[in-house]
Amino acid sequence: MSQHRTSGDGVDGDRTGGDPTGHALPEYAERVLDVAELIPPGRVMTYGDVAEWLDEGGPRQVGRVMSLYGAAVPWWRVVRADGALLPGHELRALDHYRAESTPLREAPRAAEGHLPRLDMKRARWDGVPADGGADRDEGGGAHN
Repeated sequence: MSQHRTSGDGVDGDRTGGDPTGHALPEYAERVLDVAELIPPGRVMTYGDVAEWLDEGGPRQVGRVMSLYGAAVPWWRVVRADGALLPGHELRALDHYRAESTPLREAPRAAEGHLPRLDMKRARWDGVPADGGADRDEGGGAHN
């Protein structure tokens, strides 16, 4: 899909993930990043949803890929299942969510930091393109 990727630290690379040795990204990482690019603005998929879509790996593997290489894609659209904002990146993610009108649930006043969470019932994308769907690979199943 994308012709240029960067590592999680923002180092430029051309399908190398910023690897100074010039090695290409692992195939699994490419596939995870490709799914992240498919998620429409204003919608999210959980780490587990991405793994299910690919029919490979699990939430931890997807999280690892996103932490290493996610800067090259809309990383804020791949999230924790509980809707909590990514620790250390809350404000950057929140700016993206507000710009894309991603459904949020306001935090109770007693909540630490008063940061909202994603409204997972409304924001979660099931992987079916808005046009009805012929875009999808053969792997994985439908999501909630």
